[in-house]
Amino acid sequence: MTTDVPFLSVVVPAYRCAAYLQQTLQGLQASDLPRASWELIVVDDGSPDDTADVARAVADQVLRVADGPRGPAHARNMGARAARGTVLVFIDADVVVAPRTLRGFAAHFAGDPTLGAAFGAYDDAPAETDFISQYRNLLHRYVHTLHPGDADTFWAGCGAVRRDTFLAVGGFDAVRYPRPQIEDIELGYRLREAGARILLDPDLQGKHLKRWTFRNMVRTDLHERAIPWMHLILRRGEAMQRGPLNLRVREKLYTMFTGTGVAATLGALVFANNALAYLAAFCVVIVLLGNAPLLSWFGSRRGFFFAVGVAPLRLLYYLEAGLGAAWAILIQRPEVGHVRPPPLAALEHETS
Repeated sequence: MTTDVPFLSVVVPAYRCAAYLQQTLQGLQASDLPRASWELIVVDDGSPDDTADVARAVADQVLRVADGPRGPAHARNMGARAARGTVLVFIDADVVVAPRTLRGFAAHFAGDPTLGAAFGAYDDAPAETDFISQYRNLLHRYVHTLHPGDADTFWAGCGAVRRDTFLAVGGFDAVRYPRPQIEDIELGYRLREAGARILLDPDLQGKHLKRWTFRNMVRTDLHERAIPWMHLILRRGEAMQRGPLNLRVREKLYTMFTGTGVAATLGALVFANNALAYLAAFCVVIVLLGNAPLLSWFGSRRGFFFAVGVAPLRLLYYLEAGLGAAWAILIQRPEVGHVRPPPLAALEHETS
């Protein structure tokens, strides 16, 4: 480990991902930011494979969660406590950053002392070439390039935050989010409440290595996104939904139209009612017209037939959003209010 205090501390949470991690670390090593300017901390979340061995070949520190896995929120907090840098840069173990990404983070924070956090986006060339993986990763790219600038939320796949600010707000909520969910989004809300400015810069890019399947896409959207996000909304209130990356009124309307369309379709089939069939068709058209810019963007990058294939997935997305919201409200009612994590520096330092 270098004896000089680095400006950036790159923290990579890793669990059972030796193959991905090797590519991620190679990407970091290819950074055009001088190595003396950043340290690398990999936190092994109790992996049963050789994830830790892969990390030791490159990292300045390799920490291990003794009773893992406890989730990326806990692993990132553990890395943050061990970090020496002024700025924490969180990179997921399946994200290969572009050579200029670390330099971009350093420039933003060095040039603007008022900046509290910043995050980037996936690039437009996902590693996996199957339809679902391309759709998911390109969708992320589209959303993050649509509204650059000040943001009300945070993304930890390729994001950075000043260490003192991160510690002051309590870091990630590892108690409420013991597995990958919306822990970074929730952190972003607390950062904004504390007065921190968050910047979205889509030029800070990383290539996503993950292979998506239809099954894990549905599970993630419903169980790991829609339901916990609705819990977060209910706990913290609608005021947090102003930002462009959050649930805008338009998105809520599309969710409502999709739910109405599904109900009308079922009614038309059961009762052989043409009026309900027309209503269902109308709802579908409204949702697809609203998503026309997105579909056009997909078409410009992957072709007309790819965009056609995306259309039903958008309807599925809104259906999942509606089902998740209903489940959270009616079945899994969250606790009232929000318990803010204590300052992270006050937590016990784990050394195992």
